[in-house]
Amino acid sequence: MAEDKKFYKTARFSQTTITELMIPSYANFGGKIHGGILLSLMDKAAYACASKHSQGYCVTVSVDTVDFLQPIEVGELVALIATVHYVGNSSMVIGIKVIAENVHTSTVRHTNTSYFTMVSKDEKDEVKKVPGLILESKEEVKCFLDAMKRKEIKEHYKKELKKLGEVPHSEERDLDLLKHERCQIAY
Repeated sequence: MAEDKKFYKTARFSQTTITELMIPSYANFGGKIHGGILLSLMDKAAYACASKHSQGYCVTVSVDTVDFLQPIEVGELVALIATVHYVGNSSMVIGIKVIAENVHTSTVRHTNTSYFTMVSKDEKDEVKKVPGLILESKEEVKCFLDAMKRKEIKEHYKKELKKLGEVPHSEERDLDLLKHERCQIAY
């Protein structure tokens, strides 16, 4: 570590938990908590955690894999646990774990996990260097390495998506690819 050790923080230092009661106005047409409400709460938790780590304003630049594992019910308490998993120069990957608790039955369920990439900004809206991360456990080392791997996969995915627009289409090949899919060609 060539940098000043003061410019490093633990994940524990900035870990943030936001707990909120799920009210009827948060429900979707199916009577479950709307995914958009959860995304907004996750973004709020990611912002709080990233701002605490960077000691400043942060913006969300991407959200990776929002998996809704189980529905959340009206009346449940939802805890969003945000932890810094990775830091770059100005960016941080914040892992969000969502836990729903039925207070009547004491049932606790892990309902969502997601990863938000946040970037620290200064007063002039320029990117700002963030403190490094002190890894205090094997689990934190694993989280850091997993975030590095997700970053690598994401870059590969972006390159592959870019190629989609560059590949010439052949009507014969396209129709052959669609032959076993649930679609009808109507032109």
